[in-house]
Amino acid sequence: MRRASGARGPSRRASALFVAAALLGLSIAAVLTYGLMVFPRRPGPGGGRPVEVVIVEGDDVAQVAAKLDEAGLLRSRRTFEAYARVVGIRPSPGRHLLTDEASVHELVARLERLGGATKAKVTIPEGWTRFDIARRLEALQVASAEAFLSATTQPELLRELAIEGDSAEGHLFPATYELPKDSDPADVVRRLKAELERRWTILEQNHRLGRAQLEGTLHFTRRDILTLASMVEREAAVDDERPVIASVFINRLRDPSFKKKVLQCDPTSAYGCLVLRDRVPGCAGFSGKVTHAMNVDPLNTYSTYVHEGLPPGPIANPGTKSIQAVLAPASTKYLYFVTRGDRRHAFSETLEEHNTAVEDLRRRAKKD
Repeated sequence: MRRASGARGPSRRASALFVAAALLGLSIAAVLTYGLMVFPRRPGPGGGRPVEVVIVEGDDVAQVAAKLDEAGLLRSRRTFEAYARVVGIRPSPGRHLLTDEASVHELVARLERLGGATKAKVTIPEGWTRFDIARRLEALQVASAEAFLSATTQPELLRELAIEGDSAEGHLFPATYELPKDSDPADVVRRLKAELERRWTILEQNHRLGRAQLEGTLHFTRRDILTLASMVEREAAVDDERPVIASVFINRLRDPSFKKKVLQCDPTSAYGCLVLRDRVPGCAGFSGKVTHAMNVDPLNTYSTYVHEGLPPGPIANPGTKSIQAVLAPASTKYLYFVTRGDRRHAFSETLEEHNTAVEDLRRRAKKD
């Protein structure tokens, strides 16, 4: 009987050790599950406030955690550090647009910029400027407006993308994109430029003769075509008038009887005030409305009222239809047009006809 009783002792101890080990294993599993699955997916402490954080090359996990914590993006700095060390975070240096409702998992994905971040659907309408695009990107948490605008004027990036001039204006193709939140602004510029390249290839193949004529008679480069297309985009309100408006500008440049080659396009003056405001007295108080002062100020290099030919570069980002309108303009003798107030224009071949059209419109406006 003693031997039997003694035999049960080790068995009980083994069972107790097994239970303890199982409980320890379950506890470790629970901690790991929370640390790697639950905690990283919990929303951040805020309600969606955007915050810009700058990550410097060589920042370690502790430094990254400190920056995020100081910006109010973390519920627990220590837990974030532990998680970041386990997953081996490799943040991309540079400026990051983050939000305080983002989970730790989302923050890590955005910081690494490897494509794992939540994506935003970004629609860029035809005729928007890079300034318009910048505001939308910031609103959708894709990139800060300032960082994107800086990327559009970065000399190294412009050289990489073979963009002439001092900005990527005119080369940011208007379309709908899915872009990761907190994207590298330079990558966004590359994406939009790549879409232009794709569309341009098709347009060029379909309108080889039109491009050859523009090159032969006006010495137009691709940049010139995009510049004129951006003017058409800003002037036209209905598709069927785009080729006609393009023909007016081209006729003015080609017609030997039209002595002073001024294109008199209001949107060019407005764009000049957008980018040169502090350097142009005529742009003082500019709020978006075109005035006589900004049109006639010689310091406004974009004004096509005082400067002949095309402006220094595109004034917006044209879509396919406006680019096509320049490559295949309507066959007209029109040299003038004026808006009628119904989203359409009145076109004229002579100055006399144009003045009559303007007077008619004024009389109708007074009656209304």
